[in-house]
Parts: sequence; C-alpha cells; structure tokens
Amino acid sequence: MVARVVGSPWFRADARADLTASLVVFLVALPLCVGVAVASGVPAELGLVTGIVGGLLTGLLPGSSLQVSGPAAGLTVLVYEAVREYGLGALGVLVLIAGLLQMTMGALGIGRWFRAISVAVVHGMLAGIGLVLIAGQLYALADAKAPAGGLEKIGSLPGLVVDTAGSSAALTAVAVGAGTIAVLVLWPRWPRGARALPAPLAAVALATVVVAVLGLPVARVEVQGLLASVQPPGAADFALLADVGVLGTVLAFTLIASAESLFSAAAVDRLHDGPRTEYNKELIAQGAGNAVCGVLGALPMTAVIVRSSANVRAGARTKMSRVLHGAWLLIFAVLFPAALGVIPLAALAGVLVHAGWKLIPLRELGPLWRQHRGEAVVLMVTAVAIVATNMFEGVIIGLLMAVAKAAWETSHVHVRVENAPVSGGGAASAGTA
Repeated sequence: MVARVVGSPWFRADARADLTASLVVFLVALPLCVGVAVASGVPAELGLVTGIVGGLLTGLLPGSSLQVSGPAAGLTVLVYEAVREYGLGALGVLVLIAGLLQMTMGALGIGRWFRAISVAVVHGMLAGIGLVLIAGQLYALADAKAPAGGLEKIGSLPGLVVDTAGSSAALTAVAVGAGTIAVLVLWPRWPRGARALPAPLAAVALATVVVAVLGLPVARVEVQGLLASVQPPGAADFALLADVGVLGTVLAFTLIASAESLFSAAAVDRLHDGPRTEYNKELIAQGAGNAVCGVLGALPMTAVIVRSSANVRAGARTKMSRVLHGAWLLIFAVLFPAALGVIPLAALAGVLVHAGWKLIPLRELGPLWRQHRGEAVVLMVTAVAIVATNMFEGVIIGLLMAVAKAAWETSHVHVRVENAPVSGGGAASAGTA
C-alpha cells in the first residue's frame, strides 16, 4: 500500500501541498472542535469525533473538493437546547435521522434547491445564532452558568456584570477570555506569527500557558476519554421520535446543516480554480458523515467556511488535505487526550465569542438596507425571531417573511407592452415587448 501511494500521481504532484495544508487545517480545527463541543454541553471529545468523521469519511466522498467539514458554531445553540431538553443520549438519534434525510434529499436531487433559499434568511439565521452564542459564552467567559433561553441570556447580562465585578475568580476568568479575544483579533496582523500558527490555536495555547504558569483559579475542560465519550444511541432514545418537538429539531438540524454546507461550498468555489461543487453529491456526503456521527453519539457536522478557507489559502490541491486533517485529529485524540484537560474554559469561550461575532453580517447590513430594504428586513426579523423563540421557529418565521416579500414584489411587477414598428415601414408587430 505504501509503495502504491508513493508511486501514485497524487504523491508526485500534490502530496507536499496537501500535507502542509492538512496540518494548517488541523491546527485551526482542533480548538474549534473542542470549543464547539464544550459550548454545546457535550464532552469535549465528541467535537473531535465529529471532526475526525468529517475528515476521514466526508473528506473522501465526492461533492466539493476543498471544503472541510466538522462541528460548527452555527449549530451550537440548537445542539445545546436539544441536549438540555432531551438528554445526551438523544443527540445521536437526532443527528442520525438528520443525516439520513440529507442523503435522501441528495439522492432525489434536492441539493440545488437550497440555492433558492433567500440569502437574507441564511444571513439572518447566522446572525441570530451569533447573538445567542455570544450571549451564552459571555457567561462561560466568567465561569458562570448561562440561563436557558436567548432572551433570558440577554436579560440576565446586567446581573452577570454585577456578580462578576464582586468575584476575583470571575474577573480572572474574564481576563483570560478577553486576552484570548485580543489575540484572535491582533494575531492575523502579525504576518510571521500568522504563517507559523493559526490565530485560534495561538490564542488558546497562549491562554493555557499563562494560566498554567501563573496558577490562575479558572475552570478547565473536563476530560472523559475518547472511548468513554462515544455513546451510541439505544432503543429507548429512538422512541423519542414520536415526540413532535424531536421531529422539529431533526428538521432544524437538517435544514440548517444542509444550507450552511451548500452556501459554504458556493463560497469556497469562489476561492479556487479547481473542480466546482456537485451540490447533490455534497449533500449526500454531508448526510453520510452525519449518519456516522449519529451512530457514534457525536455532534452534527457541516462544512465550515473558516476551516475551508484556511485549507484553500494553505495551498491545498486535492481532497486528501481534508482527509489528512481528520487523520491528525484522530492521532491527537488517541495519543494526547489529557492535553485537553489543561485548556481554560474561558479561553474557549473567547474563541466562540469571536466566532459568534463573525456570524453577524454587520458590514453587509448597511449596503443591504440601502439597496434591498426588504431583504434587510427579512434578515433582521429572522435574527430577532431566533433570539426571541428558538432556532427552528425563528428560521420558519424568516422563511415565511421571505415568501411574503417575494409575493409582494411579484404582485407589484408592472409589464408594459408596446407595438414596435417593423423595419422597412411595414405593419407594427403586435405583442413585441
């Protein structure tokens, strides 16, 4: 097998570029996988499991050539709510059924239909997720427990500020988290440092070293071990599918994971000159990955634009870069699981506050309001609805708003038909627009 790989055209032409890119993506993915898992209320190792499956399985399947899949901040809020309401054991069932639905939709050719979803709804969805994610992680930034709902998180922030101001331990944790955010913002402005280490890894590594050297009293990631964290769903968990709320959560998983993956694929296609994404095959690949993650009781996956763009910028040429990144995650999870136990939770919260802020399209909102005010209204209504209700209901409200806007615009279209004279002085051509 080794001789076959060494003698292959890929090894001679692309192996060096793909190997380098895979290491870059691994370094970007590692803190994000752990951070998303912790923010979702599940063991940190399950984030690594999803990243491994996204690399080794989804990475091998046809669809998109260079985008990278794994646990995403965009599903953190929904996963947290599902685990809180139905328990960790039910998560595998939700992800498994969502994956099977994705595979079915891809096989039926529905993948390209997602391109018809209003971009305003997608941006509004991400903005709402970003707002709830930031609000929740501000509590983790102070080593405090966050309230359940989006409005409760936001409404309790003044109390959080008062409690934090009166606690030296909480202020220490906030300093660690704020320092992490500062590194995330400033690190890319140092070209040599940015080339050596991705900003998320540099920020978490620096925070971990500072906490360890100074012996700061902040909470750290709890480590259970890879095998102990993997808990396939049982028969009792499948019985939850009779609950309408569970089915709604499955549909939300399916819709959001599919839309985010396919919109990410469209964005990644604009970053390189390689083969274009085949949307239906990509949807099947995402579904297969989610089905396996469901069997393992892990987090749902989507294509992640941060990892994908890092893969392209690092010079990846083939899908082997994303497969190798999954192999590095597996090696780390097997050989160095205890390393997760030294990471401060406040540092991971800082990474996710930064990620949540990037989900909010602040730069696009102004031009959108000036040029397409209806789209801007749909975006803002979707975001506010997600914060005020929950992910599924907020997305449904956004979709209904988009349909209502399209119907309004269609009903106000004016078509004027004029009779144009035929060249040569002949009779007018009736019906020429």
